[in-house]
Amino acid sequence: MDLIDKLQWRYATKSFDPGKKVQDLDIEFLKEAIRLSVSSYGLQLYKILIIEHDEIRQELRKASWNQSQITDASHLFVFCNYTNNFDRHVDDYIQRIVRTQGANTATLKQYGESIKENIRNMSAEKQKSWSEKQTYLALSNLLVACAELKIDACPMEGFDNQDYNQILGLDEMGLNASVIAPVGYRSPKDETQKRRKVRKSKEELFETA
Repeated sequence: MDLIDKLQWRYATKSFDPGKKVQDLDIEFLKEAIRLSVSSYGLQLYKILIIEHDEIRQELRKASWNQSQITDASHLFVFCNYTNNFDRHVDDYIQRIVRTQGANTATLKQYGESIKENIRNMSAEKQKSWSEKQTYLALSNLLVACAELKIDACPMEGFDNQDYNQILGLDEMGLNASVIAPVGYRSPKDETQKRRKVRKSKEELFETA
């Protein structure tokens, strides 16, 4: 029940205390939680940029409808999906399995080829949607890990991803900014924290067949 209590505690923080910083040890905990996230096929077709630099965050704030969380939070997590070279990512994944599990290379090669074929059979729009969705799975792990440590976070789609891509040089890396999450500690002046959490009831949300 401790996890439920912490999920009740968390909310999408609208105003951060700029004077409070998340300690390095806690950032490492958050990174490990993200690393252990589920992903389609286990490929982890994303990269997470953790932005601390003040000048860069000022630029990103302009591309985020001037929302204060971007600059006031301790850290800004930018979740980026890969946009190309999927075959190479699959090959890298297969090699990680070989190194980690010592599995049969020939069998794994066949498995890798089947993954590549499945991805190739997707339309360009489907590939884009599929790879972007993977970042949300990783984001979910970040939010739960933040709640575990009583660190505040705010998942955000309110930004111009093309501007982010340009500011952070993501196009050159075959990446696209998909979703972001400022992380830090809530300001005592943030009125949002006083609101009761609004969710559907279990009866509305679940149905057993």
